Amino acid sequence: MKVCIYGAGAVGGHVAARLARGGADVSLVARPASCDAIGSNGLQVMTPDGDLAARVAVASNPQELGPQDIVIVTVKAPALPAVAAGLAPLLAGHTAVAFAMNGIPWWYFQGTDGATADRRLPLVDPGDAMWNAVEARRLIGMVVNTACEVVEPGVIRVTNRTNRLVLGEPDGTVSERIEGLAGVLRAGGMTIDVTRDIRSEIWEKLISNLCGMPMMVLTQMQACDVYRDPACAQAAHRISAEVAMIARALGRSVSFNADRQIEQGRSFRHKASMARDLELGRPMEIDSMLTVPLELAREFKVATPTLDLLAALTVLRSRAAGLYGGEADR
Repeated sequence: MKVCIYGAGAVGGHVAARLARGGADVSLVARPASCDAIGSNGLQVMTPDGDLAARVAVASNPQELGPQDIVIVTVKAPALPAVAAGLAPLLAGHTAVAFAMNGIPWWYFQGTDGATADRRLPLVDPGDAMWNAVEARRLIGMVVNTACEVVEPGVIRVTNRTNRLVLGEPDGTVSERIEGLAGVLRAGGMTIDVTRDIRSEIWEKLISNLCGMPMMVLTQMQACDVYRDPACAQAAHRISAEVAMIARALGRSVSFNADRQIEQGRSFRHKASMARDLELGRPMEIDSMLTVPLELAREFKVATPTLDLLAALTVLRSRAAGLYGGEADR
């Protein structure tokens, strides 16, 4: 199985190393600095259970890698237009494309029924760039639950012992391509679930992110610091309930355990990715994780007072840093 990871950040590098360990023929599309480092030294992934090392093909120009069986896009939402422009050389007639991204993905309403049928999300996919670049038949949904960070180009540190990916076809089927990808990832040491309802899994992950992420952005503190504070823990409870109501208004079944997240978070020394983006001066995923969910809340008349306040403060903080959407230098 030929698999190309588009994006050599923390998640992309980690998944690439796991795929290589599982026996896939792996390649990476990376920025020039990461391309040089990985080409010279390979990928190095430090985990609580030991280190992984992998030699993979890497290029900054996708044309050098050629058609793949599966492409996994692991960049953050602000980088999607550039990825859309670079995907074509990686696609053969049978190539599937999976998106491992935070928040509401650009394809979320593709193939749905009712008032939201085939709705576009211009804040996440400006100009329909990705919608036009990736046919619906190619899509695979992917939800990633792994806490990791880039130490230096090509070197990733993983914080948690259980690294779980959820795979699902947007149409609810269980396909051979999903099962094949799941098998390789399991062989690489990841916990893999295959679901018939990937959209509910997207909401579960979003609730998990939003419980603590805005407070970590605003305080620049780790999960353990936020969840140990009683007022922050209460806010996390309210946020989880508010986002779950948005999901249910869209017909999704969610059963998020906020108590468990808060308890586990009290000993978790890790910053949310958006907090790290602010710290490092990188574009922040404001729209996919905050703006779009809150627009849906307004449309479906779901009250979200706690998230409204924290989202507004997060947007102001990101604007002050010049990191909101097109305001950042990508």
